[in-house]
Amino acid sequence: MLIGELAERTGVSVRALRHYEEKELLAPERDANSYRYYDESAVAVVAQIRVMLEAGLNAAAIRRYLDCVRTGEHGVTVDMCPELSDELDRIAARLAAQQKALEATRRRLDALRSA
Repeated sequence: MLIGELAERTGVSVRALRHYEEKELLAPERDANSYRYYDESAVAVVAQIRVMLEAGLNAAAIRRYLDCVRTGEHGVTVDMCPELSDELDRIAARLAAQQKALEATRRRLDALRSA
């Protein structure tokens, strides 16, 4: 399928698909006219990329751990590679620290209002 059809089928913009290719997350074939051509498996790969992006992983991490993610009849699932588990723990710790900082800022704002 061409890039426009992949975009339509996945709900991802053509621009995003080109970005995924640039980051080496997708590897389309090129036909004689240099058009990108994707096989059916690209639909699942895009779904996997989106799940990982939504979980907070960057393109470099997705490239490292994309083989740990599967798409089946029940959606996208993860085979928890030890390195991916460590990466997710780091993201969770970073989010916890950010949450703590936000809560401290909220307390300071509330203190200003009551002063």
